[in-house]
Amino acid sequence: MHTDRQVLRLRYLRYTDKLSLASAANKSNMCEKSARKYLKSGLLPSETRVPRHWRTREDPFDDVWDEVEKVLNLQPELKAKTLFEDLEKKYPERFVPGQLRTLQRKVKDWRLSQGQSKHVIFEQVHFPGVRCQSDFSSMNDLKITLNHQPFEHLLYHFVLTYSNWESVSICFSENFEALAEGLAKALKTLGGVPQTHQTDQLGAVKQIGKADFQRRYTHLMGHFGLVAETTNPYSPHENGDIEQAHHQLKRTLDQALLLRGHRDFESMEAYESFLNEVIERQNAKRKVEEERIRLKPLPTGTYSVRTRQQVRVSKYSTIRINKKTYSVDSRLIGEKVDVFVSSMALEIWRGQKHLDTLPRLHGDKNSCIQYRHVIDSLVRKPGAFENYRYRAQFFPSTRFRRAFDQLKQTKSGVRHYLEVLHLAAYEGEEKVDRILGYLLDESCPVTAKEVRALLQVALPCVNDVHVAPVNLADYDKLLEVDS
Repeated sequence: MHTDRQVLRLRYLRYTDKLSLASAANKSNMCEKSARKYLKSGLLPSETRVPRHWRTREDPFDDVWDEVEKVLNLQPELKAKTLFEDLEKKYPERFVPGQLRTLQRKVKDWRLSQGQSKHVIFEQVHFPGVRCQSDFSSMNDLKITLNHQPFEHLLYHFVLTYSNWESVSICFSENFEALAEGLAKALKTLGGVPQTHQTDQLGAVKQIGKADFQRRYTHLMGHFGLVAETTNPYSPHENGDIEQAHHQLKRTLDQALLLRGHRDFESMEAYESFLNEVIERQNAKRKVEEERIRLKPLPTGTYSVRTRQQVRVSKYSTIRINKKTYSVDSRLIGEKVDVFVSSMALEIWRGQKHLDTLPRLHGDKNSCIQYRHVIDSLVRKPGAFENYRYRAQFFPSTRFRRAFDQLKQTKSGVRHYLEVLHLAAYEGEEKVDRILGYLLDESCPVTAKEVRALLQVALPCVNDVHVAPVNLADYDKLLEVDS
């Protein structure tokens, strides 16, 4: 059977290069008779073929097709291989494995004519300066580490749908403050404001409640002059640009990390610098200037990304912020304090005085109790420590835990441990931790009296490791013994 390519070559050699029929046919890899036929008809082989609408062999599934079709109507997602295996069970020795392909063709033809309609992606037209989209994306798959410790985090991701200009910010949960900080950073870097801002059903709604989130989000959009748009529930395709940008960003970062040679960073600031460098390199390729000339100017006033909550300190010396519990200084029990919440921290104020800064909790962790806040009361009431709800958070390191396990075997051991914690709160946790390490390594009894005494003594730092020079002659002696 000849191809269209052969016939086209034949025509070129015969009419353009003026070769003889025999030479042109030979160079086109066909006989003279076929060459003469194609030149005389003026048709290509594909134009002479007649579509075949009849079968060349009997259909082995003709008798059971009604049964198969009934099953497909009930369960359209069933694969042809599954149906074939079911037929083999029902009709032993009637079908052979080579007939599977025939059934696959029949099932495919059925799906094309009677099956369920497929999801259609409707290509959108984007206009410069009109729409931006944002969302959160987990970066844990990249396996980033800080000082060789796993760094689980998210990125707030902002993108302009026309030029695909993007901006990212590191965060640890989908909270409103991370959204506000990321959006403010993106718009400041961009130097203007588009018309609309689209998001999906953000997880921040669950953290602070729909009504509270809606109030804050409306205020945020109003400050920047953005029209808020939200996708329908369970419809990520409606936020398609940012979803696709997530995948492309992860691939780009993964390639940059592979080129870098490792995924470890000295600090979060070093990792953030790496992120910004990659993003700037990507943005340099995009036609963002077409968007910038159509953007609205940034608002003159500054938007405070922190949210303020006024709460009363409970009798447990704790406060509740966004369904999570934090300890504060026991001197504040019964007092109202102002808590300014950002994406990374909580600032505790009373009046015009800043009292404390606490790390913000993320993920499944629901409490942050610092022993320094309540240790004075615990020392006076050591019996409360045994069944204290947050007792597990009163072991700053493994050495403190080992010391407690040793002390609780003795009478008044709990009281001694709490006195050790008291010393750590007022004399320095690092110093006490080093002393506990010395006492445990030397198998000395751990008591508050011993720790207090050693606080006056300069112990060698555990990081000062002295290794004696190696004498290579010792290895020669080993070889002599073996010989």
